Amino acid sequence: MTTTEATTTKPNDTRALLKDLQERFDVFRNFSPLAIGIDKQVFALLPELSKKSLRLAMRSHTISTRYLKEMEKGTVRLNLDGTPADEVTDENRQHAAEQLRERFKKQAEARKAAEAEAKAEQRRTEKLNQLAEKFGRK
Repeated sequence: MTTTEATTTKPNDTRALLKDLQERFDVFRNFSPLAIGIDKQVFALLPELSKKSLRLAMRSHTISTRYLKEMEKGTVRLNLDGTPADEVTDENRQHAAEQLRERFKKQAEARKAAEAEAKAEQRRTEKLNQLAEKFGRK
């Protein structure tokens, strides 16, 4: 199978499709704010894709931290060919910023919980070692 055949067959894997889109189109590779309805542009160029696969790949792309950061600071949405489509509204920027804040807050909470668990495990280990020393056979 040639590389062109490999990229035109229906990828079952969302990650593979997303990687293919990033290789083909700069707007995906650069995580630029995408034009609303860009899925129709993708289907026009790649009609062999399944709607479900593309929808999942687009969701994965648009919830990524890098895309949200670009949306937060972006001013213009881009078409598949990189031409300006619409502007990024203040509401879009605020939504992206809110999503990022929530994500970073959850990550910080998870880190704190992991650190607390590690400390508790260390205390348990130290306590067991003290007990082993105290009651162990000499």
